[in-house]
Amino acid sequence: MRPVVGITLGDGDRPGYHSMREDYVRSVERSGAVPLVLPPISPQDAEAVLDRLDGLLLSGGIDVDPALYGQPPHAKLGRVDRARDEFELALTRHALARDLPLFAICRGHQVLNVAAGGTLVQDIQSQLQGALKHDAAGRRTRRSHAVELLPGSRLREILGPGPLAVNSFHHQAIERLGEGLSVSGRSPDGVIEAVEMRGRGFVLGVQWHPESFWSEPSSFQALFDAHAQACRAASPVRVL
Repeated sequence: MRPVVGITLGDGDRPGYHSMREDYVRSVERSGAVPLVLPPISPQDAEAVLDRLDGLLLSGGIDVDPALYGQPPHAKLGRVDRARDEFELALTRHALARDLPLFAICRGHQVLNVAAGGTLVQDIQSQLQGALKHDAAGRRTRRSHAVELLPGSRLREILGPGPLAVNSFHHQAIERLGEGLSVSGRSPDGVIEAVEMRGRGFVLGVQWHPESFWSEPSSFQALFDAHAQACRAASPVRVL
């Protein structure tokens, strides 16, 4: 039986619509798991949602409301969706409590950090002196900077010693690490590009967009495969 992986769904460009790039679905399919898309609903229903999943994938999207990590909004803060934030934070905290395999991408990587009690840099270019341009223009598969993988990290086990060349579409980043998280990758300017929780079945966050490469000859599919394998090993597959 194939494990079921829930993928969080963001708000769309049109009022009243949700949207998500198909890249997430295709990457999860290629890993051998069944993708199940999760629109933001009441945080009180997060545990009932997780009862039906073998793993969770936190997708990319708009900024996290800084009030949720105790900061006032910065002048360069982008659009936020408090309903999505609250649902995904509840999902993440309950998933961590269950040790459900969790893979977090871009915004999801930031949500993971906030759920663990960490904070965010609200605008890299104005708050971090000497930072690279992390919100790069161009195709989704354009690799715009390097990421150094830390020795001993699970990320390095999965992807090899690196350094990696990655795409980059974010203007926020992790500031103070959440409890239990450790850094597993940084860009040359010191920005945290990957985190993980060691001693867990699978908790991994990356700041770039590995799903964008699902149809490319050179991809990050090994990340989705490792997550799916952790989902298979963690618990019996649920019946939808």
